[in-house]
Amino acid sequence: MLAELRGLNEECGVFGVWGHPNAAQIGYYALHSLQHRGQEGAGIVVTNGESLQVRKDLGLVTEVFTAKCMEKLQGTGAIGHVRYSVGGVNGYENVQPLLFRSQTGGLAIAHNGNLTNSLELREMLEKEGSIFQTDSDAEILAHLIKRGGNASLRERIRGGLAQLEGAYAFVLLTETELYVALDPHGLRPLALGKLGDSWVVASETCAFDLIGACYEREVLPGELLVIDGTGLQTESFHDGASRALCAMEYVYFSRPDSNLSGKNVHTARKKLGKALAHEHPIEADVVTGVPDSSLSAAIGYAEASGLPYELGLIKSRYVGRTFIEPSQSLREQGVKLKLSAVRGVIEGKRVIMVDDSFVRGTTSMRITKMLKEAGATEVHVLIASPPIRYPCYYGMDTLSTDELVAANYDLEEMREMIGADSLRFLSVEKLQAVLGSPNHESNCGLCLACFTGNYPTEEGGNV
Repeated sequence: MLAELRGLNEECGVFGVWGHPNAAQIGYYALHSLQHRGQEGAGIVVTNGESLQVRKDLGLVTEVFTAKCMEKLQGTGAIGHVRYSVGGVNGYENVQPLLFRSQTGGLAIAHNGNLTNSLELREMLEKEGSIFQTDSDAEILAHLIKRGGNASLRERIRGGLAQLEGAYAFVLLTETELYVALDPHGLRPLALGKLGDSWVVASETCAFDLIGACYEREVLPGELLVIDGTGLQTESFHDGASRALCAMEYVYFSRPDSNLSGKNVHTARKKLGKALAHEHPIEADVVTGVPDSSLSAAIGYAEASGLPYELGLIKSRYVGRTFIEPSQSLREQGVKLKLSAVRGVIEGKRVIMVDDSFVRGTTSMRITKMLKEAGATEVHVLIASPPIRYPCYYGMDTLSTDELVAANYDLEEMREMIGADSLRFLSVEKLQAVLGSPNHESNCGLCLACFTGNYPTEEGGNV
């Protein structure tokens, strides 16, 4: 039941630190702040300059790392990972970082994204003798690097990256170096910061806030960073790179206290809510949002419409990844394990329920029913993003149009399906106006493929 209410899921979050005496501990706290990006597994690999040590397992960060195991992770460089498995492929062997040992030294890799040519690369590598131990795209890069001949490690990494297609943010660790790479379209977020004299990288800037690091800049599309005892070096491994950051990072995936392309996520979501109010004004009594990622947009809608914002839905903080399955007679009430309506706020009221996205319709249907059972006279569902009509091949778990309601039904059919009095979406044009404007760092482009079907990579629509 709750699995159906999880909505969209993004593959994972990565972190790296170099030149800190407590690198693993810094990584531990950073992974806490990235926990929302993956709850199925977590891991850290640390180097003391001579060897690599790893600790990883299935579970949340607090479940994987104990005080005792953290004492064993001593070193000045580390990479970390929190995992969500796209396509449901899970298991200890796929928990990252992946650690590879050879006579020439160790190499650990952590990855966020999805390679669109992974099947072709696996087939090629297996024909050449590779034997894969995981389903992770990170292992593909490891094999490509190892087969790079007698060139330097940096050259072999460049050669491996040149063969990859799709979305990826990689952090790689050896005994003496930290490597960071972002795909040529910058589809996944990745930021660079400083913690005293140490360098740090993370999928989101909220990790910097927790560990006390200062944001420096975003890692650029097609950029390779090499960090070692001499400092930071940067180079481009792809000509003509241009950013196409996933718009859903603003809409749903990222934490509201993170910044992406110079924009604060909470502020961007509020602006999306305001744009939604201007595009779809509704006569109602109260506005409420679906916790947690929709609250910012709901506040923005309320401010722009002049309607009061109310806490009409409460999210339980005590429902973890697993729970006692309710009996068959209570199975349909399973949504209430996660969310509950505040009857005193919505009873007798015309309610505008703002949500961030609309994928399978399951969540909207059950919350609409819950609000009406709690006494709402009308429930108007407004979505602060366009309808998702096309699959994502870059790391979001929507790989088929079969599971996308908007790809198979028109607006009125979707409204009837969820039982709402009205259903409205933010237009692509309004979303672009809010998120796609130039900023001080770059003319930030967006990937809107799940809304428009226009994929930023040629292979995107052919997977």
